[in-house]
Amino acid sequence: MKRYTLIVCSLLMGGVQVIAQSLPEAIKKTDNERYEEAAKEFKALLNSNPTAIGDVYYFYGENFYRADDLDSAKLIWKKGNELDPQNSFSQVGLGKSYWLSGDTTAASGIFQEVLKNTKRKNAELMRQIASVFIYSPTKSLNQAVALLNESIKLEPKNQFGYLLLGDAQVEINPRNSTEAMQSYNKAADIENNARVFVRKAKIYQRAQNPKLADSLYQAAQSIEPNYAPAYRERAELNMRFNQVNQSIKNWEKYLELNNSDYARYRYATSLFLGKKFDEVIREINTLKENGFSNLYTVRMKFISFYEKNELAGADASAYQEGLDIINEYLSKTPKDKTIGMDYKYKALYHSKLGQNDLYLKEMITAAEVDNTIADDVYSELAKFYMKEKNYDEAIVMFNKKMAGDSTKLSLADYYELGRAYYFGPKDYEKVDGANAYVLKASPDYAMSHLWRARANVQLDLDKANWAARTHYETFLSLLKEEEKQGAYKSMAIEAAKYLGDFYINSPEKDIEKAKEVWTLVQTLAPDDAQAKAFFSSVK
Repeated sequence: MKRYTLIVCSLLMGGVQVIAQSLPEAIKKTDNERYEEAAKEFKALLNSNPTAIGDVYYFYGENFYRADDLDSAKLIWKKGNELDPQNSFSQVGLGKSYWLSGDTTAASGIFQEVLKNTKRKNAELMRQIASVFIYSPTKSLNQAVALLNESIKLEPKNQFGYLLLGDAQVEINPRNSTEAMQSYNKAADIENNARVFVRKAKIYQRAQNPKLADSLYQAAQSIEPNYAPAYRERAELNMRFNQVNQSIKNWEKYLELNNSDYARYRYATSLFLGKKFDEVIREINTLKENGFSNLYTVRMKFISFYEKNELAGADASAYQEGLDIINEYLSKTPKDKTIGMDYKYKALYHSKLGQNDLYLKEMITAAEVDNTIADDVYSELAKFYMKEKNYDEAIVMFNKKMAGDSTKLSLADYYELGRAYYFGPKDYEKVDGANAYVLKASPDYAMSHLWRARANVQLDLDKANWAARTHYETFLSLLKEEEKQGAYKSMAIEAAKYLGDFYINSPEKDIEKAKEVWTLVQTLAPDDAQAKAFFSSVK
């Protein structure tokens, strides 16, 4: 979902030829996220004004773009350019279509031609071109700032130049929004409306200050009670910070202002982000009954179905329905529209149904399809192989994740890698090295001291250096008494026996210390034969 608010209704402030009395109203509906109503008005305008259509097609395409329907937006922009090729907005729409398709060179050429033909005197065109640079996945923020500064010189009393400038500055420096806030304050000097408060709220939301963000969304609602985006943004904030009741209240108001299928789709998306999986499934089923379905709704459904069953502790049979959904989805969705997470969830379904070969196959596909989740996939595969005691394959997965960069493995990964080397190829030097890496960052992690001790026992079988001694000593020193008696009991006995042997047979022979550690063994295991033998020998 897009997370910006593109101010196309700056047309209301002047700078664009108004071809019909209702064009500003149609654009205002777009700004207020009433996309379906706006689309009807744009269609009506095109039917009633067949000769002056360039501006309408541009903003009609923008309406689709704002509604996350890029394919339809491109078709509309292309049509507008075919029917009204000399119109500057038709040309900007075509350029935007190229830019969003990845052809930034062709798009830039069109934008420069538009600016040249208008002698860089049309501030609204500058704002629209700048918006492409700000909100598109491929950004050109410095160009946006330069254009917006030009537009502000041309129209210093146009609020939207400052709002867009602030948006660009947030993207340039997301960790320091001082400049952006100054731009928003200048916009507020012109009109302190809901759009200003929403943008300021989003700055604090990004800075993880939900309380202040919420108060600013509330202020936006108070100033303009019918400005729908303020309710949606606040609802999504509330959901993200687990204020479910408050979120639902804001969503209800948003849906009251904009009760369309697309609005309910956004509601479902918010529920999904809030992990309200039962509610997500209900909303998506309702949307499907209304004829609204896309790859995102289906994706949310099969993910929600899986997570719902996980939370409920459902048995394996409960997962078959979800697997059927995802199989149908993948059979109908073009490969270039699928993502790694689709295959990962298919793999998880296979795992729940005990189909391990298919689980492994789909997980590898997920990593190959999407590099952004590959590391997580390899971690999960490593855990799977560790559980299956297939240590050689676990090592392969850890090395795939590492890919030559040791920092890509977490401390938990290194710990498990050490165990894999111990039980698999029995490469004790690598066991020692992996746990030494853990201890460098977390020196008090007792279990890595234990595994270093175990590795050094194997590397020093004849006890020429008693290499495991210091690691066993440190391990015991880090355990609490209740841990020695509880979960770590067998390991404490192991360490104490090694140290007891050391104090009897090493050059540092010390009977009193030997008695101390063998007493610990006998305390933990009263019937231990070695402890009994020791105490019999020293009487």
